[in-house]
Amino acid sequence: MHETVLLHEAVDALLGDDDQRLHGSYADGTFGRGGHSAEILKRLSERGRLIATDKDPQAIATGKEFEQQDSRFAIVQGSFADLKNFIADKNIASLDGILLDLGVSSPQLDQAERGFSFMRDGYLDMRMNPDAGQSAAEWIAEAKVPEIRKVLKEFGDERYALRIAEAIVAERDKNPITTTLHLQKVVAEAHPAWERGKNPATKAFQGIRIFINNELGDLEDLLNQALDLLSIGGRLVVISFHSLEDRMVKRFIKQQVRGDVLPAGVPILDSQLNKRMKQIGKAVRAGSAEVEGNVRSRSAIMRVAEKIA
Repeated sequence: MHETVLLHEAVDALLGDDDQRLHGSYADGTFGRGGHSAEILKRLSERGRLIATDKDPQAIATGKEFEQQDSRFAIVQGSFADLKNFIADKNIASLDGILLDLGVSSPQLDQAERGFSFMRDGYLDMRMNPDAGQSAAEWIAEAKVPEIRKVLKEFGDERYALRIAEAIVAERDKNPITTTLHLQKVVAEAHPAWERGKNPATKAFQGIRIFINNELGDLEDLLNQALDLLSIGGRLVVISFHSLEDRMVKRFIKQQVRGDVLPAGVPILDSQLNKRMKQIGKAVRAGSAEVEGNVRSRSAIMRVAEKIA
């Protein structure tokens, strides 16, 4: 069962407390099973609009049911990195808010055949959209040691990336690695420092998944176009589950809040620094009650910013 993380906190931040905002146009860039979208639609006025995107065909099927029930809602299959084109196709000039709930969803983790989790054996797929791109199994079958090492190190923060990459290539030359438990076994046997209570393959699986789905690239693309997508007063709400994602969002917001960076002593007014956003509140984490009911929320961190110029 999928439990939406920071449901009310995210929608509260997205819509704010001005009733006029309830007439606006919004985007849910990571529809999933529609938890955030359902709450947004519940609060929007009859004039409000919501466009959602997701790569996953199962998420799209759920979104199509939403479309049948609510004319204010539309869903498009694809990455939120293409949101600019999607809203143009829907004749939406700009958005009053963008919500992103990053990472993998519970239904994806729970389905062994999707290949996201080593908790159950299944084909090593890992694609958000199984109908597009290269699966993890296909990539592992071809990638060389330096590329595998780079993915594990940069996207998984795996300390023993080289050692694990060499083990993966050595094993695949003898037996193709096409299932989750096979990869988990190879990584675990190559990992010299197991942490108590943590599977040694956790970081490797995370790094490969992020790479296969271009998750950081998509986030960077969205952040680069966010100011063009948002109206003045429009809000960006991002829930991250990984330090690399959160670092990107935090840096982006800081840059837009600070404005131009000039050498010390340059005679310029603060109002001339081209500040584009203001930060709304502090970073928000799930409360103890939510974490107790949904362990996935433990690593969630939400940041919010509002466009001012």
